[in-house]
Amino acid sequence: MLQSAELNQAQLSILRLLARMDTKEKVEELKQVISNYYARKATEEMDRLWDSGEWSEAKNEAVLEEHLRTPYEK
Repeated sequence: MLQSAELNQAQLSILRLLARMDTKEKVEELKQVISNYYARKATEEMDRLWDSGEWSEAKNEAVLEEHLRTPYEK
């Protein structure tokens, strides 16, 4: 059974924007704008972590060498 949830102001704003979109291209353009926003925020946060010393080249290397796959048991 599905539960209903109230939408917050941000969600309602996006729905209002989507209601005005009359072509697939406009929806795709809005999706790209939102994707760019989150990419910029991620970049800003990584820059902050790097500048503060919380992230380093050594951590980059450790992440690259980390094995995250779940081993399968027979």
